[in-house]
Amino acid sequence: MLSEKIKSAGVVGAGGAGFPAHVKATSKVEFVLANGAECEPLIHKDYELMVHFAKDVVRGLELMLESTSAKKGYFGIKEKNVTAIEAVKKEIKNSPIEFTELGDFYPAGDEYELVYAATKRLIPPAGLPLNVGCVVNNVESLYNISKADEGIPVTEKFVCIAGAVKKPSTFFAPIGSTFRELIKHAGGTTTNDFAIYVGGVMMGKLTFDLDEVVTKTTAGLIILPKDHYLIKRKNQPEENWHRIGKSACDQCSYCTEFCPRYLLGYDVQPHKVMRSLQFTKTGTEVWNQMAELCCACGLCTLYSCPEDLFPKEACDQSKQEMRKQGTKFTQTKPVKVHPMKDGRHVPLKQLMQKLQLKDYDVHTPFNPQKLETENVKILLKQHVGEKAEPVVSIGDAVKKNQLIARAPEGKLGANIHASIGGMVTHVCEEYIKISC
Repeated sequence: MLSEKIKSAGVVGAGGAGFPAHVKATSKVEFVLANGAECEPLIHKDYELMVHFAKDVVRGLELMLESTSAKKGYFGIKEKNVTAIEAVKKEIKNSPIEFTELGDFYPAGDEYELVYAATKRLIPPAGLPLNVGCVVNNVESLYNISKADEGIPVTEKFVCIAGAVKKPSTFFAPIGSTFRELIKHAGGTTTNDFAIYVGGVMMGKLTFDLDEVVTKTTAGLIILPKDHYLIKRKNQPEENWHRIGKSACDQCSYCTEFCPRYLLGYDVQPHKVMRSLQFTKTGTEVWNQMAELCCACGLCTLYSCPEDLFPKEACDQSKQEMRKQGTKFTQTKPVKVHPMKDGRHVPLKQLMQKLQLKDYDVHTPFNPQKLETENVKILLKQHVGEKAEPVVSIGDAVKKNQLIARAPEGKLGANIHASIGGMVTHVCEEYIKISC
């Protein structure tokens, strides 16, 4: 069975969520969607994957169609990516696969957005694509599913290195290799004083640690000078975000009016969550709930707010508080698409202009030379669910692709495999180290 091959290979969602892919392969649905929208500014790894490995991506989609008994597949891709569309089109022969061509706006890759664009179905509030007969897979996940069918586990990650580097590029890197090695493979930085966005400037995280390692969900790195607008915005204490919002928010509601989920008809109202920062004794229990359906795209914080406040971060905090309290918001009114939805798309070029990233918007060509390393640190939790449990010990000799940690029996998780051959030098609850 395909699901068993996927589980054995340790395939998880490569788009960032990291959900174990074998679960989706056991579903019975009407439609399977390939998500190749890739709308994070400067990240182009999905584009390069579709151009150079279209056969594997399409094969993965076909396997998922067969496994789920779906009647049709939709391939979500931006209409501007003509080269990728042509590459994929050549591999689609008699398959029941159609293209869903998307505009160049952010966030076109949100699965709620993609499901609606392809099928005109609206996922229930806080629901899953499965609730409307759909399964969505990132194109790299489909590539990995194709490889899993051949018995090849996930030991490499396709990453895009962009921003202030000498050779912006996209390439395969062993899972467990360091950010330092990735940057070196991209020619090094163009500045000595820099910071790193992992996964993208909109939904990724900021780090200064070059010894952090690649996981199955690392989409890429964006290197920016420390004095860049985005670094200065992100690199401040979290309490500052809420203190500033408490004193400065004038309830203009632009954050809500541009919210992609709000425009799809979901009751996400960041301006009301910001209101809860100001009035902590009255209304918090109601207003905090307006964050429950937020997709954390970051558009409100980095584009919509004229005061440069932090509505997305306020929503993050609200969701954490609600989880602690055991509060679950349920939208009772029907989901109905806002009449101005299409008129409020945020063009990617316009977003990059606002983020001061235009100077870094360059091609990141595929480099067929894979990154090589003599040491890896492989995390045991790179996915949704439980940590993998080590099946090797210090001193063991392992080969590349060998199983080194197994998903706990009967629990949601993913297997982990050696990304290089060598000797196990360290085993703990968090990671396994291997050296050549």
